[in-house]
Amino acid sequence: MTEVFITVKTYPTLSKKYDELVCTAGITDEGNWIRIYPVPFRKLDFDNKYVKYQWLSIPLIRNVEDFRPESYRIENFNAITQKEKIKDWDMRRQIILGKTPIYTNMNTLIEKAKNKELSLATFKPQKITDFIVEATERNWPKDKLELLKAKSQQLSFFQTIDEIKREFSVVNKVPYKFSYQFTDDTGKTRTLMIEGWEIGMLYWNCLKATNNDEKSAIEKIRQKYFGEFLEKDIFLFLGTTKAWHNVAPDPFVIIGIFVPPRQYHKLLF
Repeated sequence: MTEVFITVKTYPTLSKKYDELVCTAGITDEGNWIRIYPVPFRKLDFDNKYVKYQWLSIPLIRNVEDFRPESYRIENFNAITQKEKIKDWDMRRQIILGKTPIYTNMNTLIEKAKNKELSLATFKPQKITDFIVEATERNWPKDKLELLKAKSQQLSFFQTIDEIKREFSVVNKVPYKFSYQFTDDTGKTRTLMIEGWEIGMLYWNCLKATNNDEKSAIEKIRQKYFGEFLEKDIFLFLGTTKAWHNVAPDPFVIIGIFVPPRQYHKLLF
């Protein structure tokens, strides 16, 4: 069993092989980043099974289908043990920032990724300069939906129609792409997409709060990510995507954001 402090849940995507997927990542009790993938969304009831900033004991084995060094998969989903949820920001800061390196230079990270030394990292931007919102496809690809529907009906001869419908529950697709523009310690400007679970759920919550006014919902998201968060001590959790790790000039995306309160130290005279 591996003790993992969960720091990342990405918003679900659809896969022809694994159905709805999320990527989970965290830091082990030894201070190493670890990626848990694939995690089937429905199989775990992911939003309720466990939360960010919680210790889990997980039966993990190396994911041999993924060349990225931190990638593991769950051997037995029923053997996951929930442990302490850490609510104190100072304790969270100590666990996350105490043992793992904090990078400030994107070139260093990209070079390490290309050398297959890492694919997950904690990054401290010099300055976040913009929050970018772009419209994207509003629906999941039809071929993936049809395949997922067929899978949900397999071996279901003893299920009622209502039971099948409950099982075939596809998470809504967010019709926008959100990105941060920032500079690193060289002053170079970078733009990376944000794929965290929170921003996807925030979109739907804001949409509901604004009576389905997408423009107002996006403005609420902007206020949080480009207002409230920038008043705190912001760190970005970065991860590469398997498909682009070896081919993209910059293979990283933002898979999570850590925003503890700023620390103010008293001067002693």
